[in-house]
Amino acid sequence: MPKFAANLTMLFNEVPFLDRFARAAQAGFTAVEFMFPYPYSAADIHSQLKEHGLQLVLHNLPAGDWDAGERGIACIPGREREFRAGVGQAIEYARVLGAPQLNCLVGKTPQGVDPAAVRATLVDNLRYAAAQLAGAGLKLLVEPVNSYDIPGFHLNRSGQTLDLLDEVGASNLYLQYDIYHMQRMEGELAATLTKQLARIAHIQLADNPGRNEPGTGEINYPFLFAHLDRIGYQGWIGCEYKPAGRTEDGLAWLPRP
Repeated sequence: MPKFAANLTMLFNEVPFLDRFARAAQAGFTAVEFMFPYPYSAADIHSQLKEHGLQLVLHNLPAGDWDAGERGIACIPGREREFRAGVGQAIEYARVLGAPQLNCLVGKTPQGVDPAAVRATLVDNLRYAAAQLAGAGLKLLVEPVNSYDIPGFHLNRSGQTLDLLDEVGASNLYLQYDIYHMQRMEGELAATLTKQLARIAHIQLADNPGRNEPGTGEINYPFLFAHLDRIGYQGWIGCEYKPAGRTEDGLAWLPRP
């Protein structure tokens, strides 16, 4: 049976962030993920994880000024120093919180910039980040995002992202495969999961349309969960969806042991 982690950025968000850990544990989750821990002290988050018996499976590298619309800076020439500082900050949080892997949102393609410079900046930044994370015993993940939700995001497809990972050439660099994003961009979910299984370190889910919980849209999640078991996926699945109502009221889809 797949293992599911509550995404605390998306779930239980009617309460303050540090109160969501208790809600996740009460709902039956044993693991959590979230986008950014940085507004909070690592000690406070660690205390919540420990108190509620939760494992942290993933958080993101810093991604620039999120409130201003930035969605990562790894592909933006001139922001290399900021990116590298963010890598160091993310590793420090991961060490305290026990996260085994970090995700890099690469950002929106900067307008009016030579595409070769954008590519070179991204490759160099990912090589730097992968090396730093390898030294800390961590995996680095890169996630393609659909172009409808985030127009201009630099990576939109799994094959495009894997080509980038090949160019970077780091042994601890993997694909983060978000079923919702890839359903919108390319489909072929089961075939891609089978073909690229060894290169996928983390999966996330939401249904489409609406990005709500499984069972509200077109994706056949019972089939996909059984398929992941058949092909031997060993990682976590992050529940990164927008609950249609109260999170606990929409968990009938969640397989139980």
